[in-house]
Order: sequence, then structure tokens, then C-alpha cells
Amino acid sequence: MTAQLLDGKAIAAQRRTFVKQRVHDLRQHGQRPPGLAVVLIGNDPASEVYVRNKRKACEEVGFHSIAFDMPVSTTQAELLDLIESLNRDHRIDGILVQLPVPIHIDTQTIIEAIHPTKDVDGFHPYNMGRLAIRQPILRPCTPYGVMTLLAHTNISLRGKDAVVVGASNHVGRPMGLELLLAGATVTTCHSGTNNLQAHVERADIVVVAIGKADFIPGTWIKPGAIVIDIGINRRSDGSLSGDIEFKTACQRASWITPVPGGVGPMTVATLLENTLVAYAHHNN
Repeated sequence: MTAQLLDGKAIAAQRRTFVKQRVHDLRQHGQRPPGLAVVLIGNDPASEVYVRNKRKACEEVGFHSIAFDMPVSTTQAELLDLIESLNRDHRIDGILVQLPVPIHIDTQTIIEAIHPTKDVDGFHPYNMGRLAIRQPILRPCTPYGVMTLLAHTNISLRGKDAVVVGASNHVGRPMGLELLLAGATVTTCHSGTNNLQAHVERADIVVVAIGKADFIPGTWIKPGAIVIDIGINRRSDGSLSGDIEFKTACQRASWITPVPGGVGPMTVATLLENTLVAYAHHNN
């Protein structure tokens, strides 16, 4: 068996085209475009790449985008003041503070300072709570982007045995909630899980978000499983790798995401869609 690739680049391009058309329609009816503020603190190389991609996507679809590049010395109080001003700005529908923030700034305090209706990352406890009770509005971008990818397999997830490896607040936990919402039976594995191999081997759907190159051997993948690799890691030779041993896994899976070009583009596309949702809320 050779797995079919879930081409995140192509699917994300379709979603961006949809958003671009919606923005065009708004302008044609004399309405303002959606507004997104992107805040970057410091000069972390990976964060700079992510932010550059997000700003480029905003420009492509016609959003009103404002960039705030702040020095690493920015205090928590200064950042909170900026967020409060953006909360009050009627031209801004979404606020994104690129994580991680410098160590002297408390991440959770910053997340909770963003008004829930402008939380286009979907990280605010209000939005996470709505997802937990099956009434989502703004959903964490990476897990929701994964659900869009899964929809392109045309395979019903109801009753499927799904295993999520990784339990972070921003990816693993909401990923489990998204799969539950779709009717899957979900197991979330983490650093304390016993016999991880047995969990992965029985899974119809495997989603891995650990951040360690080739952490899951391809031989663990159940024949015919759907494999979603959220990790992206740089090896010592400069090449990129996911969290799953791709070469072997793609010989066993029915569908698999490449790294790069799988989940990553979907995260940015979902951010744009979340901003449209926030815009609609603010204009109701």
C-alpha cells in the first residue's frame, strides 16, 4: 500500500481563495474588510517565519492587517496595554500574539487579555470551553485545520479509533475535542502513557504533535490508517522531518500528511477563516 498524500498546500490555497472571494464581496457591498492585528515580540527565527507567512496571507486575501514588531525588552504591562487598545479598536476583528513570548511575559495572562470574540488563535479559555461543550465559535487553528484535511478524505470519522500523541493546550487537547466532536473514539497519549506502541498500532487515525523527529516508527502504523503529522523538526543536516517516520508509514497508511506541506499551511488558512468568523460576529 502507498498512502495518498493530504496536500495541505493545495487545500489551504482553496480555503484562501474562498476567503479572498468573501472579502471581495464585502468590498463590493461597500463594507470594510476584516481586520487582523499580528503582534511579534523579539526576534525568534521560527516565530518570524510564521508571522511573515501570516502577514503575507492577509495581504493576499485583502485583509486590513496591522503589524506590531516589538523588542524583546517589551514588558508585560506594555503588551497588555497594546492588547487592550486593540480590543477597543472597531477596525480590528482578530488579535494574534505570536507564541512563544519572552520568558518574562506570562503566556496565559496574555491569552486571557485578548477579548474572546477577537481570539482568532482560539486559545482563550472561553473558546476552548465552547469547543469542549460542542458549541465552537473560534477554534484553535491547527486542530481545526487538521479537521479540514480529514474532510478531504471523504471518510466518516464516526466510530473510528483515533489516537492523539501529544497533550499540549494549543494542539493535542483541542485536537482530541475536535475528533470527539466528529464522533471518533479518542485516546490522548502523553509522556506518562504506558505502552504507547499498543495505542498507536490499533488506531484508525493517528495524529502526532510531539516535536521530536521520527518519534513514531512507521512500523507502528496500522495498515489503512489515516496519519496526520503535525510536527516539524530540523535535523542536524538541515533537512526537515515530522514526528512520524514517513518513509515506512506511507507504505502502510491510506492517507498521510507530508512534512512540510501538510498541516502547516492549513494553520494559516484557518487563521484567515477564523478572522472572517470574528468579522461576522462584530458586524451582527
